[in-house]
Amino acid sequence: MTAGSGGRAIARYTLFQIPDLILLSLGLAAAVRWWNLPVLAACGLVALWIAKDVVMYPILRVAYEPGGSSGMFEIHGALGVVVQPLVPSGYVRLGSELWKAELVTGSGPVSVGSAIRVVEVRGLTLVVESVPAAEQ
Repeated sequence: MTAGSGGRAIARYTLFQIPDLILLSLGLAAAVRWWNLPVLAACGLVALWIAKDVVMYPILRVAYEPGGSSGMFEIHGALGVVVQPLVPSGYVRLGSELWKAELVTGSGPVSVGSAIRVVEVRGLTLVVESVPAAEQ
């Protein structure tokens, strides 16, 4: 993550939350007007909704970071990092995305933190090979 991408991620996340907050507020305003919902209860529900968004941001932040993969064509040949040992399958991180991956046939296990290169895409599973330290 670059220095400016953290601020951009939170801005993107916030912009995606605004429509829901507006709809919630309109619904609660209607409930206050027509069903006599106490204003304090409506304000409390809005506060809980905002608190939910604040709690969820650290979990969802990666999805809002710029620079994530934007297509299958960019994945072939991409470099990534192993996050779950590949023995022969596990999980790798490419940019901001987590992918299920399998090693090329005949390769030995690859440990967490090792660099990999995407060789092939089979549905939602990547076929990867270990990248020698000299090429990193």
